[in-house]
Amino acid sequence: MRTRTALAAGAAAVLIALGSVVTVAAAGGEEPPPAPAVPAPDSADAGFARDMAVHHQQAVEMSFLVRDSTDGEEIRTLAYDIANTQANQRGMMLGWLDLWGLPKVSEEPPMAWMGMRHKPGRDGALMPGMATRAELDRLRKTQGEAAEILYLRLMTAHHKGGIHMAEGCVSACEVPAEKRLAQGMVDAQQSEIDLMAELLRKRGVRD
Repeated sequence: MRTRTALAAGAAAVLIALGSVVTVAAAGGEEPPPAPAVPAPDSADAGFARDMAVHHQQAVEMSFLVRDSTDGEEIRTLAYDIANTQANQRGMMLGWLDLWGLPKVSEEPPMAWMGMRHKPGRDGALMPGMATRAELDRLRKTQGEAAEILYLRLMTAHHKGGIHMAEGCVSACEVPAEKRLAQGMVDAQQSEIDLMAELLRKRGVRD
């Protein structure tokens, strides 16, 4: 009986102590954490998400084109990996824009968030590294090893442009998850550039 009474008294003391802590917090003793800020429409975070989503979409398109143009397993595997990775990353970036309540398009020219105000090319090359409409049409019409070489060249240039943009986000973006994604892009795409250089060498191309 005494043990039960002692336990009850101890429990009551704990509850009183917890109640005191809650009361102090509610009275302003501890500020609740601030709600996460939403990036501004003209921020680096929003600009990178918009521009890289467009950039990625073309990489996915080129990868599907070469998949249908060759039976080479090395290139088809690489193209699948690029298409799958960049489609998923594109979905993440568009999802962030939805979450932030920001538009997926902007009246500002591409790369404005980097201070570049890039002027799109005359043949559909919206950002550095992107293929022109003529180059995409050529890829559609090319078959076999010639298609593999063209794809590797176009994707190498595409990755170099993408790395430049991703490095801009690593420096200027403020959302931690987006900075991590951008750094991951830099690392992965540089690795793929090295792989594509080796694949070109195997096909007798050294430039």
